Amino acid sequence: MTDTQGERPDTPTPHSDAEQVAAAPPVPPVPPVPPQPEGGWQAPATAPVPRYQPPQGYPAPQTAETGPTSPIDPVAAPAAGTGAHPTATTATAPSRPKGRVGAGKVAGILVAAALVGGVAGVGGAYAGNSLFAPDGTLPAAGPSAVTVNDTGSVNQTTAIAAKVVPSVVTIQASGSSGSGTGSGVVLSEDGYVVTNTHVVTLDGASGDATIRVTTSDGAVYDATVVGTDPTYDLAVIKLEGAEGMTPIEFASSSQLNVGDETVAIGAPLGLSNTVTTGIVSALNRSIEIASSAVPDTGDEEDQAPQEQGESPFFFDFGQGQTQSQSAETIKIAVIQTDAAINPGNSGGALVDDQGRLIGINVAIASAGGSSGTAGSIGVGFSIPSDIVQRITDDLIADGTATHGLLGASVQSAEYVEGSTITGAYIAEVVEGGAAAAGGLQVGDIVTGFNGAPITDSVDLTAQVRAAAAGSDATVTFVRDGESLTIDVVLGDLGQ
Repeated sequence: MTDTQGERPDTPTPHSDAEQVAAAPPVPPVPPVPPQPEGGWQAPATAPVPRYQPPQGYPAPQTAETGPTSPIDPVAAPAAGTGAHPTATTATAPSRPKGRVGAGKVAGILVAAALVGGVAGVGGAYAGNSLFAPDGTLPAAGPSAVTVNDTGSVNQTTAIAAKVVPSVVTIQASGSSGSGTGSGVVLSEDGYVVTNTHVVTLDGASGDATIRVTTSDGAVYDATVVGTDPTYDLAVIKLEGAEGMTPIEFASSSQLNVGDETVAIGAPLGLSNTVTTGIVSALNRSIEIASSAVPDTGDEEDQAPQEQGESPFFFDFGQGQTQSQSAETIKIAVIQTDAAINPGNSGGALVDDQGRLIGINVAIASAGGSSGTAGSIGVGFSIPSDIVQRITDDLIADGTATHGLLGASVQSAEYVEGSTITGAYIAEVVEGGAAAAGGLQVGDIVTGFNGAPITDSVDLTAQVRAAAAGSDATVTFVRDGESLTIDVVLGDLGQ
């Protein structure tokens, strides 16, 4: 995250028609582009458009349920895609109306690991060192559309970028303690955008941050918070006066395979419209991240001593601070990818080989164990699109999202004496809860939840929280060496 100063013009100052004619001779016709290989994309046979050059000085814009051990607690149809890829050329940013940012409604705040440039977090000191310049400002490097210089050699990644970049925005949040940048993904033509809670709250440092959003073509909007969901670190904001935006097309994350191609698009280190590629490295992964926003359910939540330790995972909103010392954590199910994800990619898109959303980028792993040196090491995490779609639908409709509650305290089976399998060991069952009603007993080891494999308590909590309150769930467990399956109706984490 980078501190910024000064005002940025909404649009560049264009040359007059006369200047353009005098500056360049007539452009000869471009011959037709030969057909591309199967799955490829053809750029239209037109003369290239001059690239937009921004003015100098442009600033970048449980959790578990209950119990003395590690308790378990824990979408509208996809936007119709046309299948056609937009022209991959650059253009002058249009002038868009802007409104005044109001105080956003924030359900909670997260203590994130770090920020690009720095911000005072909960209990943290201000760390306003720029990654780019001593004065804490970004260089003159405004956003630009996808550039195609050789239309005869366009590959699949270029086509994906041309389709998706207009649906990804750069978010700048600022408050009394500092400012930072993250990313977001357009959900609707009138400007609903999904991002992370830790982006709009400055990693937990502000509940009423001022939010400005820059689109891929350079238009700037004020935005307000529609709703936040700290339990899964998702938020929806609304761009004021927006119209005619390009919504992302959703794919179902349940159909992914390990090895599928991925493309991540966002603003790492404030560098808007950055495209990186990789594959799906793992599915059904769960991670635990320090947070000060865990909802208060009135239940005890104590980690088993064997499971405690510093997490290697950090929100990818920035760089420059140490990991939060919050004793509370959120547990979320994620897609693991080796597409390069760096601080500032938070809230950006992870898409498949057709440019459809499969995840919202949320966190990275650090080999050094400190977010101060966190960067891409090929281990990044995204919230699956099926979860994103459910939660954003709830946030847009009601301003809040619901989460399931199993009504049992659990710990990882590998830490239970005598256990011979991995899973989530039921240490306590809450009377009247979903687990008790379904027939789960102390000593059962849960090995599957709604088709996802469960290897420890974090897996089970993350999967239970991913489901909506009141939804039906299928639980697979082992009792006395026998594998059994039951159906339960989940409770509501918020009650």
